[in-house]
Amino acid sequence: MLSKPQIRAITSLQQKKFRREHGLFIVEGIKSVTEFLHSDYRVQCIYHTAQAAAKLPKIPQNIKSVEIDDQTLKRISSLKTPQGVLALVSIPDYAPLTDNILRSGFHLVLDDIQDPGNLGTIIRTADWFGFKRVICSVGSVDAYNVKTVQASMGSLSRIQVHYTAVAELVTRSPVPVFGAVLNGSSIYDTDFGKHGLVVLGNEGNGIGAAVLPYITRGVTIPRIGGAESLNVAISAALFCAELTRTKGG
Repeated sequence: MLSKPQIRAITSLQQKKFRREHGLFIVEGIKSVTEFLHSDYRVQCIYHTAQAAAKLPKIPQNIKSVEIDDQTLKRISSLKTPQGVLALVSIPDYAPLTDNILRSGFHLVLDDIQDPGNLGTIIRTADWFGFKRVICSVGSVDAYNVKTVQASMGSLSRIQVHYTAVAELVTRSPVPVFGAVLNGSSIYDTDFGKHGLVVLGNEGNGIGAAVLPYITRGVTIPRIGGAESLNVAISAALFCAELTRTKGG
């Protein structure tokens, strides 16, 4: 049984300011919690029902494990239909982005992405194609938002998400900066080379005015039909696929 203050402390992590204050975020579901248990992330505590316990891997002794009933789980869960287990995980503190890191391959750079589902899907897609990190502007949605974590389907456990001033990053970038725009060269005719930053802009406004002047090359996904635009997560997937294909997998 959890006390009311304990329940309030857990549910407060659904808000960014309390996640930052406590350095913790919420992960829900057997698959996602298992992924984080097997990752470099530090899992602090796991709350689970008796039924879910049998489906979880062995929980290390240094991780607090608390059995709760279904009603208590509903009170602390952010989901309409809780999935039997909820974990509190420490927010990591990654080292700064150095020139050597930027030269290590291709990196997705997200300029003021606002939708948590889009960010979670981009993280999952980056993981599928073997990317190691995603770089976000300071104004982008929080990667540890419960909806983002849920949409990433465990992939957040393998992807480093960095927050930085994107305008400053592209200004000093030691590698080419490609930007997803409406009037650039076709993605299928672009020579991406061996490394670079690929900037995708805000869902409604595209790449910001402070970043756009530093785009080395604008790149367009050709439109054949009549749709006005592509979802940013779909655009990210197409860029990841093309980068993987052109560099030989």
